Amino acid sequence: MKRPVLYTITVSVFLMLLLPFTSVARDIEPIVSTDWLQQHASHPKLVIVDIRKVEEYRAGHVPNAVNVVYGSFAIMRAGLRNEMPPVDDLSDVLSSAGIGADSHVVVVGNADTVPNRADISRVAVTLRYAGVTNVAILDGGYGKWLADKKPVATDIVKPRAVKYDVRANEAMFAKKDYVMSVIGKAVIIDTREPDFYEGRKKLDFVAKPGRIKGAVNLPPSQAYTENGTFKSKSDLATLVGKAAGTDLAKEIIVYCDTGKVCSSWGYIMTEVLGYKNVRIYDGSMEEWTKDPKAPVEP
Repeated sequence: MKRPVLYTITVSVFLMLLLPFTSVARDIEPIVSTDWLQQHASHPKLVIVDIRKVEEYRAGHVPNAVNVVYGSFAIMRAGLRNEMPPVDDLSDVLSSAGIGADSHVVVVGNADTVPNRADISRVAVTLRYAGVTNVAILDGGYGKWLADKKPVATDIVKPRAVKYDVRANEAMFAKKDYVMSVIGKAVIIDTREPDFYEGRKKLDFVAKPGRIKGAVNLPPSQAYTENGTFKSKSDLATLVGKAAGTDLAKEIIVYCDTGKVCSSWGYIMTEVLGYKNVRIYDGSMEEWTKDPKAPVEP
């Protein structure tokens, strides 16, 4: 007998909240092209979220896109950068963007640098954390939209009025003590560039150079082509396979300096490649290096 739709949705949400950052059934692909977005831009369920600065959005944007800047999705919290907003605040952000439980959301931003690309993936991860199932990234960002000579709008789009209550999936993230407990058991991936992974460089707010003990390296720059689009699925699978292996059920923890850059690989592993047990260590090296008990090498 066919289950009622409401029952199916309720069970799906419940199971999702018990799982880490894992892929779920979706109605849109996790990465969409400019052609796809142009063809579907007027779909009633589609919400295009432009996360660029207000002045950039006003100068030109994808038609029908609403502007919600990156800082609305990632805040300074408890002395750490790029943290999740409180659930009530995040609910307000999504509601004000016109995002409902049935929305299909495409995130658009600049893709000219690795940090800008990470902004896009971090927002996509935040939406998944908030319980939005159908999330996608515009491949190549707004620069690819312009390069492909797609239409540009300059109007300020007013979102539809909705009320979204975040159902936070805390299991997508690993806390510091948990990361310590799985050293030598889980695959821990440092997604910073080699100079940072190998301890030759560090950011000012990271207390000391080095990496989490036992971590392997997989820089996010390797995920993209020269024009800022994602590499092919087979190429991405090869890169991840070399770092984490091909067992899709293996526990994997990704980190960087603040939990932002590592979201690129976190999103790719789960939403594109189907890894089922991936967590982001959100505190990353900013938090880790403040604790003298947290092992750092070399």
